[in-house]
Amino acid sequence: MKRQQFVTRLVSFAVFIILEAASLCLITNNSSLQRIWVSKAGHSFMGTVWGASQGIRNYFSLSETNKQLSQENYELRRELDKANVQLRQMNADSAVVSSRPGFEMIPAEVVKISRNKQHNYLILNKGYADGIKENSGVVARGGVIGIVDAISEHHCFAFSFQNSDVSISARIGSEGSSGLLIWDGIHNAGAILKELPLQSKYSPGDTVYTSGHSLLFPPDIPLGIAGKAKVVNGATNQVSVSLFQDFSAIRYVTVVHNDAFDEIEEFME
Repeated sequence: MKRQQFVTRLVSFAVFIILEAASLCLITNNSSLQRIWVSKAGHSFMGTVWGASQGIRNYFSLSETNKQLSQENYELRRELDKANVQLRQMNADSAVVSSRPGFEMIPAEVVKISRNKQHNYLILNKGYADGIKENSGVVARGGVIGIVDAISEHHCFAFSFQNSDVSISARIGSEGSSGLLIWDGIHNAGAILKELPLQSKYSPGDTVYTSGHSLLFPPDIPLGIAGKAKVVNGATNQVSVSLFQDFSAIRYVTVVHNDAFDEIEEFME
């Protein structure tokens, strides 16, 4: 009985489909307006089906698209990092040693630095293969960093200014007296300008510069701000100096070498 009912329903459904198809044919053949309506309905249905299938394809292609975008972002980040490195090096160079005739200038990066000793040092990523020479100064945007002491092919070793054995010639103001500037041995930005003549005049807040009397550094590099003074042994003045350079944040530096160093040294032998 059930089988007979199933067959009856199947036949009825088939007849319904045939009649619907025949009706559709009659409508489209007998009326242009109805034919256009049916065509539009068919196109709409096809568009819906195509859009759905295209959406499915797009969904499954998202993984590959995201992978490509991720790779492109990675490449862009690498290019941006390179550009930032070059810009920082250019800024470090131009801020300190621009227009310094008679001095060769080579940008470098600090790869190691010590700061917790009385004899601190730096190691830079440039050596004699890059043109670095002994008896060169190391400077950065904040002032003098140190002095090159030893060189390998691709690296060099420099004594930091924060070293009790390092001193540089410096003066107070644009026309002031010169003395020896040394690290105070305690503070990150602390220094002492000593051996100034008693008659030298200055005011707290004056800028301290390299004097140019040293063969290692060009003149007029700003180093820090003069503070309080005191008389030492009744013979010279000693002035505290607050350095511009933050030695805890050194990365890019410039190695400067006096082109006339060897020639001048011959007169001093």
